[in-house]
Amino acid sequence: MARSIPEEPDFGPGHEAERAVLKLLVEALPDDAVVCHSVQVRHGTAEHEIDLLVLWPGIGIACVEVKGGQISIDQAQWYQSDRNGKHRIKSPVAQSQSSMHAFIDMASDHLGTPLTSRTIYLVALPYTHVPSTWEMAGTPRPLILDADDLANPLTLAERLRGTILAEARGVSQLTPEYAARLERFAGGTLVTHDAGPLASAADEDLQDSLTERQQVLLNATRSIRHARFIGGAGSGKTWLAVEKAKRLAKEGKRVGLFCYNKGLGMHLRQRTAGWRHNRPVFAGEFHEYVLSLGVPPGQGQAYFDEEMPRRLVEVGGALPESQKLDAIVVDEAQDFAPLWWDGLLACVKDPREASVYAFLDARQDVYRRWDGRGTVGQEGKDISFVPIHVDDNLRNSRRIAQTFKCFAGDHFTPKTGTGLPVRFVECSTEDALEVASDCVDGLIEEGWANNQIALLTTKTRHPIHQEAFDAGPEAVSEYWREFYSDSAEFYGHVLGFKGLERSVVVLCVNGFKDTNRAAEQLYVGLSRARSLLVVVGDPELIGRGGGRELEAALGRAERWVP
Repeated sequence: MARSIPEEPDFGPGHEAERAVLKLLVEALPDDAVVCHSVQVRHGTAEHEIDLLVLWPGIGIACVEVKGGQISIDQAQWYQSDRNGKHRIKSPVAQSQSSMHAFIDMASDHLGTPLTSRTIYLVALPYTHVPSTWEMAGTPRPLILDADDLANPLTLAERLRGTILAEARGVSQLTPEYAARLERFAGGTLVTHDAGPLASAADEDLQDSLTERQQVLLNATRSIRHARFIGGAGSGKTWLAVEKAKRLAKEGKRVGLFCYNKGLGMHLRQRTAGWRHNRPVFAGEFHEYVLSLGVPPGQGQAYFDEEMPRRLVEVGGALPESQKLDAIVVDEAQDFAPLWWDGLLACVKDPREASVYAFLDARQDVYRRWDGRGTVGQEGKDISFVPIHVDDNLRNSRRIAQTFKCFAGDHFTPKTGTGLPVRFVECSTEDALEVASDCVDGLIEEGWANNQIALLTTKTRHPIHQEAFDAGPEAVSEYWREFYSDSAEFYGHVLGFKGLERSVVVLCVNGFKDTNRAAEQLYVGLSRARSLLVVVGDPELIGRGGGRELEAALGRAERWVP
């Protein structure tokens, strides 16, 4: 399979034929061939465009003019019949011929070496049948690739090869070295040396723009009362959850917007605090909501997972109708234990009539609470969720997304720019914390702002994080307020950073408390960075925890010594 330049060309409306022919050529030609889309040619004052430029080392060059619709000729006049009707067009053969000669002259001048390789001009008509016996003055039939010629990728390569060898101008084969020079010239690659913080700003603006486009999902599903939005890391689930809560509140509903983690809970509160009207009646952590209704705090995991929600069922059932909820929105819903749903549903007026939405990624079930079912609540108050899949990754650069793609599922699709190379800093597990701290210093020296950076650990906390944790609840709250104030670098644990992000993440793999959950923790940690990901640790430990695909992905990362 040949390569395409650009890798994913942007075909606007009316260019479906070019898309189809490029795809066919890429599938038909060998690995060393290149197909360039929309090559701009300027020689002197003459300007041309080559729809598809084929560079085939060992064979030659083909300049292909593509015409969609039905093509016909009457008395030497060419016509095109498409959605706009039948209309006259210039001879595509003449266009292709002129473009080829201009490209030869331009390339020879700019590269300083005459282009003497076999070069041919062709016309591709993917929706027109041209008889094999057809001929026209100055236009041999082999110069036309019609619908039949393009139909079979297995014969298309031989068809093109034979035409280049028989009909091309020039006598020498296209050498791999000259093909590479032409590829660089046609591709116009520009490498900027300041590809760090400045480049990340543009990438993140694109990510934000793509995320906001997810509202089309909310528009398409507004009539569905009970839905679970299932998506991988970086698919915009938190944005969708907040936007859903906003829309429900504008409808006059009493909305509860819930999550499990403290950091994400503060994010939800901050996002909704600025709404002038129709705010949710509650936004934040599930347990904070339970306490706000008078349920005692209690202690121990069994109390939080079982006894507290049972008490919430009792309290919720006794709430006056005016204080009950009309809608429930839960972000990172895979963190919710089944009994928590029972408690929440007891706080709505009518579970079956209420609007209930869950936003989740079952592959990030680090607490092992999600039962995988599409139903929540006890019999009589149970509801079934309609599954809505959110496959596109919109938060991470493509290189970061490809690193953790092995965890995200077959339908996970990165949609953002390529971004900066992922960095890997190899060290022992015992030294990981110290080395990760050095990475933060090194990144700041490179020009990254300290408030762009988060250092996340997988086992023991970083000393700065531990200090805040040991100082008590108020210090922990202040610790999260500092994170949202964007005043300094942040030190946290992957479990507390779910649903959150920063431009740069240093993932410090300093061990795992439970190796059975190592993959989920790595998935969370790897997917928090938007622009630059730095992984620190022992490759053998990371391979055992994350599997061979992650090990291979990090094997392709840039080795870095901070």
